[in-house]
Amino acid sequence: MSPPESVNFADVWEAISDRVRDRPAGVVGDRRLTYGELEDRANRLAQVLIGLGVGPGDAVACHLTNSSEYLETLLAAWKLRAVPVNVNYRYTSEELAHLYRDSGAVVAVVDADLLERVDAVADQLDSLRTVLVVGGGPATPGPTGLHDVRSFDEATGRVSADRPEVPGRGEDDLYVIYTGGTTGLPKGVVWRMGDAFFGCLGGGDPMRMSGPVAAPEELMERIVDFDFTFYALAPLMHAAAQWVSFMWLFCGARVVLHEGPFDAGQVWRTIEREGVSTTTVVGDAMARPLCDDWDTNGPYEVSTLFAFSNGGAPLSAGLRERLQAALPGVVFTDGFGSSETGIQGSSRLQPGDRSAGTARFDAVASGTLVLDDDLRPVEPGSGVVGRVAHGGYLPLRYHNAPERTAETFVEVGGQRVALNGDMAMVEADGSVVLLGRGSLCINTGGEKVFPEEVEGVLKSHPAVYDLVVVGVPHDRWGEQVTAVVQPVEGSQVALEDLVAHGREHLAGYKLPRAVVVVDAVVRSPSGKADYRWARATAVEAAAEVTTSEATSEGTTSEAPPTT
Repeated sequence: MSPPESVNFADVWEAISDRVRDRPAGVVGDRRLTYGELEDRANRLAQVLIGLGVGPGDAVACHLTNSSEYLETLLAAWKLRAVPVNVNYRYTSEELAHLYRDSGAVVAVVDADLLERVDAVADQLDSLRTVLVVGGGPATPGPTGLHDVRSFDEATGRVSADRPEVPGRGEDDLYVIYTGGTTGLPKGVVWRMGDAFFGCLGGGDPMRMSGPVAAPEELMERIVDFDFTFYALAPLMHAAAQWVSFMWLFCGARVVLHEGPFDAGQVWRTIEREGVSTTTVVGDAMARPLCDDWDTNGPYEVSTLFAFSNGGAPLSAGLRERLQAALPGVVFTDGFGSSETGIQGSSRLQPGDRSAGTARFDAVASGTLVLDDDLRPVEPGSGVVGRVAHGGYLPLRYHNAPERTAETFVEVGGQRVALNGDMAMVEADGSVVLLGRGSLCINTGGEKVFPEEVEGVLKSHPAVYDLVVVGVPHDRWGEQVTAVVQPVEGSQVALEDLVAHGREHLAGYKLPRAVVVVDAVVRSPSGKADYRWARATAVEAAAEVTTSEATSEGTTSEAPPTT
């Protein structure tokens, strides 16, 4: 096939898959597909979707865990100029019904194990016509509330693998990512494919070495001529996993998807077995189990691994050091961005380098700014905390949310920028120190405390397995800094120990005034903290406390914040 005429995702995929048809493309568990096989399977699904009346602009729900069917659904929808919609399989009934209604999904591809959840809200889904069920046997019965339920395998097995001819594909076709954020119901971020290709997928330069392509035909020159395997640990229902997976698929590399719940031993064994080149974790929730399993069951043979990256949630300095000790010859990178901005910045540690211990990003994307309250760039080295903004390649809008769109996408100095809620400072050398989401900021006695900054320090305490910091209402101080802690098994966490541990690195008002001990910190499947759960847990515990002495079941209170 000739080079793609545009950076439409379907055009790029078809050009690449034709060029490297016999190369391995995807591995999920025991299933291994070449580029040609993945292309044929995507074409079969596209033919099924055509038969179901799916066309340009129609939403197709991807209600799946990691699987080849997830990749096939994305590709099939893009081929038809339809819009695949990522569905978080952890959503409550309210969130699930909202996402299906808001997106207007007409067809859903659903794991058999998740079908019951869709059936539970079926009476609220007026637009949903057909459900294709992955797994569950060849004759999956239709739940009572859903009118047209079909087996994915049976449906795709009856049609040809001919590539559909769809006129009009181009850079203006839509790419949508639904994001739950830290509060509120899920909202769809609507991108043009032409902007998302450069803003989210690296523009044909996943290694950040050659720069984005200047023209679509250059993509054929970017096809790797060596064995390269990316291992996606996070679910494809999250933006970052989709972005990095397709960065590498659009370069002719191989992508391994982690199957099932996160299992640290399975991760190391997969890296060993598949000869993985690079992988990405989402903060401490993935990194700590990996470190613990390495210490208990390692070392593993992972000599093919040359890069280890983190994104989506902070990676504490202590865990990064443990990983560096286990993988001394590996390059470590951190990245930040969001569904509303794409990729905004990165930092890199060569073998032997030590981290500064903060979320500091030396390289920021063109158009990334930190703005003060008057929406003017903050002075480097001033210590002013500002709002992170990003210009350049941006989404068009939030779907069905004009007010939210107007709040997030604003004009600054004649340039359209996105304000995604992150707060940061700019160092004298121009590097950006990310502090966390402004919506999570705790106001205690008039002082602002960013939970992620405090978490990054307290997580290095040897008795802390996992930890989330939230604000709890306080009669005098407005909010009280509270640590919700999952201790290391067999350990106890006392408030005074956490305070002593953090005092060297944090101002007094940032230190926790209370501790809530829990069996496990709740996080999303990708590893992001559930701050709503943490705050509700802390508020409930605070209401039950009748003593200021630390216990293993509730909250410990201490003196008011000090400076």
